[in-house]
Amino acid sequence: MSTAEHVELARELVRLMETRIADPLEILFESDDQVRPIRKRLRIEAEVWAAQLLGPDDKLAVRTAARLIAAAFPSDEPFDPPEAWWRSAFGQAVARRAGHPGAAAVPYATAAAMLGITRQGVHDLVKRAKLERHPDGGVTTESVRARLNQPKEQRVPSGHHHH
Repeated sequence: MSTAEHVELARELVRLMETRIADPLEILFESDDQVRPIRKRLRIEAEVWAAQLLGPDDKLAVRTAARLIAAAFPSDEPFDPPEAWWRSAFGQAVARRAGHPGAAAVPYATAAAMLGITRQGVHDLVKRAKLERHPDGGVTTESVRARLNQPKEQRVPSGHHHH
């Protein structure tokens, strides 16, 4: 885990939790007085969450990802973020640690976003058996997560460039 990665993830988590939790409370209370200590606590906790998401304990990372997603994206529907979310620092941490929570398979477009490559790149990886096709369509979340956890130099397809 690099320090830059930790700093970016913590900063992103602070923005997310302020937007999703602190700002609505401020609107409800029509005041920042009760919310100020919550904002301060969120900034402290974001450092801890970032360390847990990027740290060595897989179970803790997955549990932390699940808690943060449940708090920031409450819904009765399964969690299905837009493709752009997977490119965020939080999305990348979740993809590496948990894959796609609640989805055994993802469409090629989502896999591409999670991996930071083109859809064509995903097709090539499936063809070369570097990603596993799911029987119901798309690719398995587990194969995407496994690929993200390979050292970068093993991941770059030979003769292809990232776009």
